[in-house]
Amino acid sequence: MVPRYKAGKYEVAVIGGGHAGIEAALAAARLGCQTVMFTITLDWVGNMPCNPSIGGTAKGHLVRELDALGGEMGVAADKNTLQSRMLNRGKGPAVYSLRAQIDRRAYSGYMKHTVEKQQNLDVKQAEITELEYSDGKWYLVTNLGAQYECDTVIIATGTFLGGRIYVGEVNYESGPDGAFPATMLSESLKKLNIPLRRFKTGTPARVLKSSIDFSQLEVQPGDDETEPFSYSTKFEPENKVVCHISYTNDRTKKVILQNLHRSPLYGGVIEGVGPRYCPSIEDKIVRFADKPRHQLFIEPCGEDTEEMYLQGMSSSLPEEVQIQFYRTIKGLENVKVMRNAYAIEYDCIDPIALMASLEFKDHPGLYGAGQFNGSSGYEEAAAQGLIAGINAARKVKGQPPVILSRASSYIGTLIDDLVTKGCSDPYRMMTSRSEYRLILRQDNADERLMPIGYEIGLVSQDTYNVFLERKEKKEKEIERISSTFLSPSKELNELLEKMGTATVNTGCRLSDLIKRPQLGYEVLAPFDKNRPNLEKSVWEKVETEIKYEGYISRQLSQVNEMLRLEKKLIPNDLDYSDVYGLRIEAREKLQQIKPLSIGQASRISGVSPADISVLIIYLERGKDGRL
Repeated sequence: MVPRYKAGKYEVAVIGGGHAGIEAALAAARLGCQTVMFTITLDWVGNMPCNPSIGGTAKGHLVRELDALGGEMGVAADKNTLQSRMLNRGKGPAVYSLRAQIDRRAYSGYMKHTVEKQQNLDVKQAEITELEYSDGKWYLVTNLGAQYECDTVIIATGTFLGGRIYVGEVNYESGPDGAFPATMLSESLKKLNIPLRRFKTGTPARVLKSSIDFSQLEVQPGDDETEPFSYSTKFEPENKVVCHISYTNDRTKKVILQNLHRSPLYGGVIEGVGPRYCPSIEDKIVRFADKPRHQLFIEPCGEDTEEMYLQGMSSSLPEEVQIQFYRTIKGLENVKVMRNAYAIEYDCIDPIALMASLEFKDHPGLYGAGQFNGSSGYEEAAAQGLIAGINAARKVKGQPPVILSRASSYIGTLIDDLVTKGCSDPYRMMTSRSEYRLILRQDNADERLMPIGYEIGLVSQDTYNVFLERKEKKEKEIERISSTFLSPSKELNELLEKMGTATVNTGCRLSDLIKRPQLGYEVLAPFDKNRPNLEKSVWEKVETEIKYEGYISRQLSQVNEMLRLEKKLIPNDLDYSDVYGLRIEAREKLQQIKPLSIGQASRISGVSPADISVLIIYLERGKDGRL
């Protein structure tokens, strides 16, 4: 047994230096708590072991929300962007999602330097092997015997906890990218009766740029006009690279199917459950057998590296099989693999063990964040890390936790889904998961969440003042447009005919014209003589709110009904066995999850509307609750 020594005391300790750990540590330290962040290797703080990108469908929303609350990911992404694209432009503004290809090492270096410079934060390279609780304090012990006394602890271990790599018939203990795994902490968590389980994820090969025939590939450029993630970024991120697209074919499929028996996933060697929405290439070939081809994206890992990332081609097949099937793809006939693809299995928890604050129900002062909570993705991890860091700091200060509702944000939806419904496979955020996505657009994340970030103390006065000015401009412009009338004219009707919409014979509101699907704010500029010179981000928000006014009003009515149920609080010590009329399944689920409100109870799988009615009657009429 390694001898211990007392190494220090902290108010907040964070285990993990990935995307969740970084946001947690920065938030706690910026809120004035003496904080320490432990990471197995300082060389990969903020590593992107999978795709070197930030954002994407729904994930771009999370980054904007993080930024509005005072997080760091959006700022870091803007400073290290290689290529920027707004996804889903062909759909409605509710699902517009910003995605940026990121310089992997530059991003990691930026984040490492940021945490190193942060006041109130110590960053230490160490493996935490034991976690103990005694007399209201948590004790963290490293593999070298250092013992730290802490008021609160946030576990953000990513895929390092019990990490095991699989490549064909070969498997071994490891974290991502060949880093050391955290092998001993799991046993300590089991002793605390924390419910662990195994999930798995994977990453594609990295290949040598000069071995790719780019003349055979489709070019995927960035947007002509780019947008930053962060509201504080004063520049448009530059498109420094282009990405490329290719496709699998029948030869690819044949190689994979002939070697499927050598896949640890199909051979039963891997126990962990993989991500449903990001399957390996062998999964795709099997699950979508009728599909003639699968798309892959060839993306650079950075400006100063020759490594290229093959997005959409993760695999756990043997190395020689990987080389064989990669070389069946157009443009990759002579490709040289620099890092082989692999699957990684790791320990995580059942998130139902957590409250909405991300604090464990049965372990005061202990929080979970990121992939440790059963989610997947950098953005999902960072979002949870920020909330865990905020709430750990507030617990230290004796303040109530910050809990975001589903109607307030995708972050609120993400956390509510995890702690209320749980997850049977790695959870990924999607716009379809939110029933309020028309009002949870990425363009209005500042209006939804920046007042909360400011009140918490993570958004500066200067940033908040700029936000208030931007919001005032938008409101004044909506008011002006709604009260502006355009007279019929030959020129106006010629435009309306050209755009394929009805002409006008009498004066009409400018706002009514903007609502027409064929028209928009910019198109009508020549006829709007008093139009102020507004930045694009402001007038685009104006246009969206005018165009979708009716739909937004309808959704706000749904939100008000939901909030009514959220305000019906349920006592934490309620014994559901006393509630007459509840079905057995509902009683068991409610007792396990202990929902904070009727609203949360209504979202629990296995709890029916009839059960909710019984619960409401019980709470309103007293303990008997009988009619």
